Amino acid sequence: MLQIRNPEPVARFSAAATTAISPRDLLASLSSLARRRFGTIALIFSVCVLCGGIYLYVAAPKFLAQSSILIDTRKTQLFQQQSVVGDSTIDASGVDSQIEVLKSEAIAAAVVKQLHLTNDPEFGASKPGILGSILSFLANTAPPSEADLEQRAQGVFRAGILPKRVPGTYVVDIGFSSLSPQRAAQIANATADAYVNDQLEAKYQVTRRAGVWLQERIQELQQEASAAEKAVLDFKKANNIVDTGGRLIGEQQLAELNSQIVIARTATAEAKARLDRISEITKNGLANIDNVIKSPDPAVADSLRSDVISKLRSQFLDTANQEAIYSARLGRDHLVVVNLRNQMYEMRKSIFDELRRIEETFKSDYQIALAREQSVQKSLAETVAQSQNTNQAQISLKSLDSKAQTFRAIHDTFVQKYMESLQQQSFPYTEARVISHAVPPRAKSQPNSLMVMMLASASGLMLAFGVALLIDISESGFRTSEQVEEELRTSCLAVVPQIKLAAETLGAARKPGQDSSRQIGQGGALFSVLGAPFSRFAEAFRTIKVSIDLFALSKLTKSIGITSTHPNEGKSTVSANLARLIAHAGGKAILLDCDLRNPSLTRALAPGAELGLLDVVSGKRLLTDVIWTDPSTSLAFLPMVAKTRLSHTNEILASVGMKKLIDALREVYDYILIDLPPLTPVVDVRSTNQIVDSYLFVIEWGQTSVESVERALSSAPLVYDNLMGVVLNKADLEVMRNYSRNAQDNYKTSYYERYGFED
Repeated sequence: MLQIRNPEPVARFSAAATTAISPRDLLASLSSLARRRFGTIALIFSVCVLCGGIYLYVAAPKFLAQSSILIDTRKTQLFQQQSVVGDSTIDASGVDSQIEVLKSEAIAAAVVKQLHLTNDPEFGASKPGILGSILSFLANTAPPSEADLEQRAQGVFRAGILPKRVPGTYVVDIGFSSLSPQRAAQIANATADAYVNDQLEAKYQVTRRAGVWLQERIQELQQEASAAEKAVLDFKKANNIVDTGGRLIGEQQLAELNSQIVIARTATAEAKARLDRISEITKNGLANIDNVIKSPDPAVADSLRSDVISKLRSQFLDTANQEAIYSARLGRDHLVVVNLRNQMYEMRKSIFDELRRIEETFKSDYQIALAREQSVQKSLAETVAQSQNTNQAQISLKSLDSKAQTFRAIHDTFVQKYMESLQQQSFPYTEARVISHAVPPRAKSQPNSLMVMMLASASGLMLAFGVALLIDISESGFRTSEQVEEELRTSCLAVVPQIKLAAETLGAARKPGQDSSRQIGQGGALFSVLGAPFSRFAEAFRTIKVSIDLFALSKLTKSIGITSTHPNEGKSTVSANLARLIAHAGGKAILLDCDLRNPSLTRALAPGAELGLLDVVSGKRLLTDVIWTDPSTSLAFLPMVAKTRLSHTNEILASVGMKKLIDALREVYDYILIDLPPLTPVVDVRSTNQIVDSYLFVIEWGQTSVESVERALSSAPLVYDNLMGVVLNKADLEVMRNYSRNAQDNYKTSYYERYGFED
């Protein structure tokens, strides 16, 4: 059973609805579409090109002028100081941001004001003269205010400004398109100047605001620094902290006392040592005085150097020498020696007394040194105790002093920044500078004639092919044999061209007395196959006959039913011409008109018949009593004659009498061609499977829709299962060539003319 395809419309130039086609096939399909829709495509293309030409004629020319600015990334500053406000490095996104600044309202307002664009008609001002007055009167609106004119001018300016970055650089081209080349150059240059001035003004405003903020902050820092320094002084006063020369007094006293305690201890030790040695000498009395006098100890040498002891020692030594001399000369008991010995004793006693006096002096010195050491030690202890308390306060003092120094340093930094801001206000700078000024252009920039015509041509082609494609999609009929085979999955036996008859009817040119002799009339479309034997029309029926003969080799095919989807598709013409061709070729054939409700064949071939198929089926008449013949081909024709309108025609075709008739004809004829009614209006064809071996399905070229054919065949599965093939009828071969992508040359007339074919 035939399966109905996807009902979505399919472009007729595609090889398959669901398969991709190669570029070569696509080109061939487009070429085919162009050939068959050449008129539509040419018309639409011409209209589009004409519209492009009209646009170029009526459009006012515009002129584009360009100036260039460089956004310098180097930070050139007059005084080489760091900027008060942070200057970020300009990168690609920064340049894009500057482009947006160029299109801003501030730049637009500056340019409009500088060039007085509110008075220019191009920028929205009222047109001068009578025409402007007439337009204002017709518009019946109040005169625009100055603010409205400025808004209009700014809108036109922002629509016409064309800033763009030169790729790979920090250069921005400022273009402006205007009706006047001079005005375009003026606006481009004014825009560049306005941008530079805007940058300078922006820098000045930012620096000024920074200076005001710095001034306020400096006052706050001055107060905070003063408060912190006062807190340091108050803390020193409260904790008795005094410093001189950068050092605290307590620290100086502690250092001095350390030095004094060392000196005092040294002096005490020396005094004690001298006292101890003198005391060691005086402790033994006069017994050891001679040894001291003769060889004094280094410890008492300083004592012996006194004038008294030195004189007594000198006298003692001299007297001792005399005593020794006189003792040796006069003896020890001599009065002189004894006197000398007494003098030595007195001298010895005087020296000892002097040593006792010196001992007392040393003792006094020792006591004084010891007392001094103790005094210094006490002062040191007191100073250390006081220093410990001071150190505890020093921690808090350092914190307060650090805070005061921090505030003072910040204050000094802000003062420096404030002075720099004053300098920058006096000497503002900007990174942007104009490197190229615009000049009036000599040629128009818009509209681009070449581009407009190219776009018009391209859009015309696209629109033309789109419309042509829509027309093709809207056509639901069969156009090629390939489409028949693809959509219906059956063979297309032949493509029958449309024939042209000059003022003839289907039953024309009948000979007198033919009705009484039961001879088929001659002429007309039903017998064109013999009237033009060398035509492509006749060749198509020869193709059908060959296909029938080849089909009969695999399946018994004597009874052939010919039907269609709708009436007027030419099935009766195909039946009559095919039957006559077979008979003319020597085949024994009979043609039956089994379209019981609309016997068009009978009206054309045997209009005067009074007996027919129904009489034979009912048994009222013999077959020989009702058959009509063609004298030129011996073709037999069984007409259909009904006295009244028949309602149950399907029952007649499925009756036993009808089957017996066909079986009887099988014994006599080689070809039984049955002209059946169409499938869609009536159900008769569905009842013919017992009398028909195979079916020929006639489709009118370009008229019968694919959906209706599929629906008809799907409703008659037995017809489709026994379908021999399809005949594509009434084809315009010249037009058909443009629908066939792969076999378009098969329909060229020149190929057939070589073999004697005639149109």
